[in-house]
Amino acid sequence: MVKLKNHLGTIDISQNFFVNLVGATATSCFGVAGMAVSDAAQGFLSKVLRGREDSRGVKIRSRNGKLIIDLHIIVMYGTNISAIVKSIMHKVSYTVEEVTGIQVDHVNVFVDGMRTS
Repeated sequence: MVKLKNHLGTIDISQNFFVNLVGATATSCFGVAGMAVSDAAQGFLSKVLRGREDSRGVKIRSRNGKLIIDLHIIVMYGTNISAIVKSIMHKVSYTVEEVTGIQVDHVNVFVDGMRTS
């Protein structure tokens, strides 16, 4: 959960909201075939909790009031990986800042696989 404090009070934004927002934004970018499981624990949870496909491959951390976002993606074969990663970094950062008003410190994109079709 991310907490924002202002002169009116405290706003709590759930981790699930960020995961869904970031996952949907990343998969809408050209050349992204899907999200990848980032570790064994997340792989186990995705097997147990079927139907939560967007939560895979996204980790959100907060440091000094700014967000650090880690994404694990699968790209389409034949696309320019560097261009895809730059596009994702900019689009995710812009979308999160526009929707929530929280600054994004940086977005780390890890390409974990490639899909041919």
